Amino acid sequence: MDTLFFKAALVAYLAATVGYLVSLVVKRVVLAKASTWILGLAVALHTVHFLFVFNERGVSVAVNLFEAMSFFAWIVAGAYLAFQIRTKTRVLGAIVAPFAVLLMMLASLSLEGTLAIPDALQGRLVPIHVTLSIIGEGLFALASLAGIMYCIQDRQIRQRRMGALARYLPSLGDLDNINHVGLLWGFPILTLGLIVGSLWARTAWGGSNWATDPKTIWSFAAWCFYAFVLHQRLAIGWKGKKIAVLSIVALMVLISAFIGVSFVSSVHKFT
Repeated sequence: MDTLFFKAALVAYLAATVGYLVSLVVKRVVLAKASTWILGLAVALHTVHFLFVFNERGVSVAVNLFEAMSFFAWIVAGAYLAFQIRTKTRVLGAIVAPFAVLLMMLASLSLEGTLAIPDALQGRLVPIHVTLSIIGEGLFALASLAGIMYCIQDRQIRQRRMGALARYLPSLGDLDNINHVGLLWGFPILTLGLIVGSLWARTAWGGSNWATDPKTIWSFAAWCFYAFVLHQRLAIGWKGKKIAVLSIVALMVLISAFIGVSFVSSVHKFT
């Protein structure tokens, strides 16, 4: 049953993506509004999928790389929808929805596979570590996606090429606010996730092997980069395009830590 809801959620994410992209072409806000509701349906279906998985296993819903991608997509899409309550950024879905679809399609590669959960991953701290880490990373990703649209729109404004899109696209202020909140909340949540993970890893693996693992080192590097970005925003007062560009670079570092380094990690094969 969980597989059925996963597939239904993927179809809904794809439908929302098509709707958002068409709304950009025809410049109709009503299509973006409808796509937002479809995206909401996708998140709801995705939520039911996770409930079935949790009920079946009684453990974390993300115990390997593919499931982590699925959970990542759910966090990014859900967080984006939450911002719809306070901001008029529906067109940002034209970036968020395709990002979620890409993650879901990658996650579907192991949908029918048999899942073997190592003993070390059945500890009580594992679900807390994985959940907090992916939530923090998801908020960072949303901040970066807002940064991408900020740079695109800023370029259009500087070149005076907005035309009919001027009333359609979200304001730079709203995009900058999403970037700010995403960084502000994502950083402490990810920090807690890394702390819990380090405590668990030391208990599960012992010694210093976990500390020299490529995934651990790269994740710490990503954390340091986001700490720098947040410092520049809060202490130095950077905002707008500067932070948007830094957020995009940070997203690349984050994706490298989240996906790429996992294939060369000796102890982080599960995520």
